Amino acid sequence: MKRPTGTPKRTGRSPVADKRTQPQPEKPATSGKVRRHKQRPRSGNVVVRTVVGTVSLIWRILWGSAWRLAMVMFLILGAATTYYYISLPKAEDLFDARARGSVTMLDHEGKVFAWRGETYGAVSSDQIAPVLKQAVIATEDKRFYGHLGISPRGIASAIKINLAEGRGALEGNGGSTITQQVSKLLCLGETFDPIRWKNEAEFEADCRVGSLWRKIKEVPFSFALEAKYSKDEILSIYMNRSYMGGGARGFEAASQRYFNKPASEVNAQESAMLAGLLVAPSRFAPTANLQRSRDRANVVLGLMHEQGYLDEAQLTDARAHPASLSQAAEARAGGYFADWVMDSGPGFLTSETTEDVTIRTTFDQRIQRAAEGAVKRIFDEKVDTGSKAEAAVVVMSADGAVRAIIGGRDTTVNGAFNRAVQAKRQTGSSFKPFVYAAALEAGYSPSDVVQDGPLTIRIPGGRPWSPQNYTRRFYGAVSLTSALKNSLNTATIRLQEAVGRDAVRRVAHDFGIVSNLTTSPSLGLGASEATLMELTGAYAGIRNGGTSVAPYGLIELRIRGDEQPLMGQSGGMGQRVISQRAAGQLIYMMQQVIDSGTGGRAKMGSRPIAGKTGTTSSYRDAWFVGFSEQYVVGVWMGYDDNTPLKGVTGGGLPAEIWQAVMTDIHQGLPELPLSTVSPDGSGIILSGADGGQKVVTSGSADDPLAAALAGVMNQSNSQQAQQGGRVVTAPTEIQGGGAAGGGGGEDDALMRALQGALGGN
Repeated sequence: MKRPTGTPKRTGRSPVADKRTQPQPEKPATSGKVRRHKQRPRSGNVVVRTVVGTVSLIWRILWGSAWRLAMVMFLILGAATTYYYISLPKAEDLFDARARGSVTMLDHEGKVFAWRGETYGAVSSDQIAPVLKQAVIATEDKRFYGHLGISPRGIASAIKINLAEGRGALEGNGGSTITQQVSKLLCLGETFDPIRWKNEAEFEADCRVGSLWRKIKEVPFSFALEAKYSKDEILSIYMNRSYMGGGARGFEAASQRYFNKPASEVNAQESAMLAGLLVAPSRFAPTANLQRSRDRANVVLGLMHEQGYLDEAQLTDARAHPASLSQAAEARAGGYFADWVMDSGPGFLTSETTEDVTIRTTFDQRIQRAAEGAVKRIFDEKVDTGSKAEAAVVVMSADGAVRAIIGGRDTTVNGAFNRAVQAKRQTGSSFKPFVYAAALEAGYSPSDVVQDGPLTIRIPGGRPWSPQNYTRRFYGAVSLTSALKNSLNTATIRLQEAVGRDAVRRVAHDFGIVSNLTTSPSLGLGASEATLMELTGAYAGIRNGGTSVAPYGLIELRIRGDEQPLMGQSGGMGQRVISQRAAGQLIYMMQQVIDSGTGGRAKMGSRPIAGKTGTTSSYRDAWFVGFSEQYVVGVWMGYDDNTPLKGVTGGGLPAEIWQAVMTDIHQGLPELPLSTVSPDGSGIILSGADGGQKVVTSGSADDPLAAALAGVMNQSNSQQAQQGGRVVTAPTEIQGGGAAGGGGGEDDALMRALQGALGGN
């Protein structure tokens, strides 16, 4: 058999190959199922694994919620900021926060002495002294130029302070930036609605409520402010809208109010005082308490030094020379006068004005200070400490121009009860001059005689009335001059009944006693009520020769910036009430009241003066009203609750107050004789300066008519003085007598003719 050749055909496994290579396991056919690998067993405690898993789950949930919530809040904040941004106007339109205007009052020399309402003066930050801006930033927001409207560090610090002091987190310090404070001042863009709010004060109080929701709303509004305006514009809004106490709105008005200078001229100590007002304007106002305001200013100066705005030398100098008030602000004179002018003018131009108004007045600051000093001096020297007795004083010129008003012993208040113009009190014997004025106008003479004795008048439907004298004595037949100077009651009533009550009421009313006058016999003893202003104005009519006056204080009113005034003088000389002859005689009689009568304590040396005392029943009111050639002054004293004055009559303390006021306001003025002059200056002067009734001319000494009339009048007066005058009899004492009118005795045709000729009637 042949051996096979070539490569042998392998039909099975090679034993060699099996030794070299291990057979690979066959992969199972894929059937769509994934083969699972065996997991390695977890290591660690099952509790730990549970905690870690839970924390991980919570973190994933919180993180997912937080960034989504943050995104939503960001979108809301952006939308709110955009809304506020769009609604904000120009910065200048936000400077003035007032809904009403202000009233600035000037005295008779044109100097400012009082303000009413909220005064305001617009000023941008570049018109304010740099040191003032530094004081504000140091006090209110030292990081003002570095934040975007909100200071998280400031808020956190404020919360820390509040909690440390036992307050709530948002109570007390708020950590607000100047931008946030502007948000409050702007009431978050809300405007005053008179339908929703009773007044501006209530509206602003609500805007200042520091609730959490309002704090949240401040954030987008502050961002909007920062986006809309520059830092200086925001500061300008803040410094114009902030209330600075004393009725001043904004730093310009406050600077003018307290220092009488613009905000561009204040120094470091004045700047510190103004910046110190921001925390509590009413409390730290220098007009309320100057020392407290200075103490607050020292704190502000320290902050300015700490922040590098003042060096050591500047700080020392500022503290060594603290800010002082201007003369007008320090005096605070004229509060009662200003209140009276505001009340007497039209409301739409004074208390309710929507414009800034300037009023020029008759006020005299020198006279006001002198009068206040005199009243204080008398009370300090002669009234018991702790006494609640009050006093009021009115000073005016003869034409009715009011120069000063004291409405109560506290002269530093505004808006207080003004006893000089609001209190109606019984006038007592200070009313008697009007009885004698009516008699003199009817033809009686100062030397005529009237009986002072028991008198009973039967009043229909009432009890019989029997007046008594203060001394409880009767003096028999006395002249009219003696009856007035000694303030005799029964003699005055007899004269009143002879002249007629209607005539007395007419004279008093025409002279300015506009209050209701009684028709009873007690009219002549001052049973009716009047204000001190009314009574003083009526005496001014006697002083100027028998022509009535309307007391006035307003000379001119104009809107600030307007050239033409809206109002002019609202008072002054009125109509003639009695003749010049009658007025001159009455002035002479009233001189005797002071020279030798009940008003002796009012004497002013050799200066000619005239006046009348007044005391009401039960001593509830005491008066003294009188005049010199220069001024007419009225004084009232009493209690607000009508408690009787102990031992005080019109000839006592009121006369002393009157004398003290008159002495002080007449310093440096010449001693002029009392007289009445005809309106054109060329008529007859009736003067009692030499102690006797005499008629002289004020015109040429060659005037034959005037000389003849003077001679006749002097001769007539001389004859009446020698004969003792006519006897006055009241109708109630004449059997079958007529009503009011005649003077008894023969008619004096010459006297009546002269009365008509000299009085111009």
